[in-house]
Amino acid sequence: MRHFGKGVSMEEPRKDLLMQVEGMTCQGCVNSVTKAIQRLDPGAKVEVDLDHGRVHVVTTAQALEVTQALNAAGYEATGMTM
Repeated sequence: MRHFGKGVSMEEPRKDLLMQVEGMTCQGCVNSVTKAIQRLDPGAKVEVDLDHGRVHVVTTAQALEVTQALNAAGYEATGMTM
């Protein structure tokens, strides 16, 4: 049995993702985008910038999974470099 020091967690590492998302126009879009991402990772932190069409996500999901979830929700999403 391995012992991990105090405060060490076995959780998957979280990733900082920045996505360009086309088609978001209102608070309903913000809610839809947030829900699509949180279906993949219920603990994901999602910040939507409607003015610039960007979504910042801190998640355990892979960028491709987030992109596919947003595309399935009706938005055109692409990953950006942070």
